[in-house]
Amino acid sequence: MALTHTSAWRRVDRMVAAYGLFVVLFGLTRIEQRGVAMVTIAHLGLPLLAWLSTRASDGAVGRILRSGYPILLLAGLYSSIDIMNGFGAARIYDAPLQAIDGWLFGMQPSRDWWRSAPSAFWSTLLHGVYFSYYVIVPLPVLVFLGQRRQDAVERYLDGVIATFLLCYITYMLLPVAGPYYEFARPTGGFVANGAAQLVYATLAKGSAFGAAFPSSHVAATVAATVGAWLGSRRLGLLLAVPTALLAVGVVYCQMHYLVDSAAGVVLGMAVPLMMVRGTRNAGASSGRPRE
Repeated sequence: MALTHTSAWRRVDRMVAAYGLFVVLFGLTRIEQRGVAMVTIAHLGLPLLAWLSTRASDGAVGRILRSGYPILLLAGLYSSIDIMNGFGAARIYDAPLQAIDGWLFGMQPSRDWWRSAPSAFWSTLLHGVYFSYYVIVPLPVLVFLGQRRQDAVERYLDGVIATFLLCYITYMLLPVAGPYYEFARPTGGFVANGAAQLVYATLAKGSAFGAAFPSSHVAATVAATVGAWLGSRRLGLLLAVPTALLAVGVVYCQMHYLVDSAAGVVLGMAVPLMMVRGTRNAGASSGRPRE
């Protein structure tokens, strides 16, 4: 970091700062809950961190820190949702989503699909592809940084970070537990594979209560794929297959309601495209050439 260097505030910096202020205000309404005071204080640091990113040098290390810090923050921001939702004490809104799934399909797909069509092969594959999320989200940033395409990095971050933060805000305002908590969990041969066991061990340690609708796993991977496509058709196509499998797998493996996954797909497609359109409109109105 070089604090004498100054860069313009990017859209993603403003989003990180605004999200921090939102959580501070939201936390004040639940300040009596265990852990909320510490989370609120921690989020006061997000505007400062965003400001510090504008002081990063133009060298390789500065560019990496400036590009990577919003993604590195996500794990901590996600974990704080569990605290804000009282570790499961918050009012949940699962009933309307279950009603929508039931009305559309005459059943609960997240509960009944794997029971009516159990498959060791699909269970292994779809539980395994669940972890592709952890590769898909950071991969385009690394690729575009390696290609020295800072414009592609910024465009990608705008869409993906906006998608994540919209999901996180929804989780605090309208918590949905999801079928992982609401229904009896899969048992027997369906989960008798290493991929399934690893998923459930991960969820037991790192799942945030109330973070089901929309599925941030789906929304973020779709947004990442769209963002990758906008920068590289080849990379976007490469990510499309695991992204599609993940959107199906979270329902088949009873992690999300079907409406959670569908909302994630819509959000993940719409937000990056809206961000790009907004950037182009801003460029046109200011007289700058469009990319």
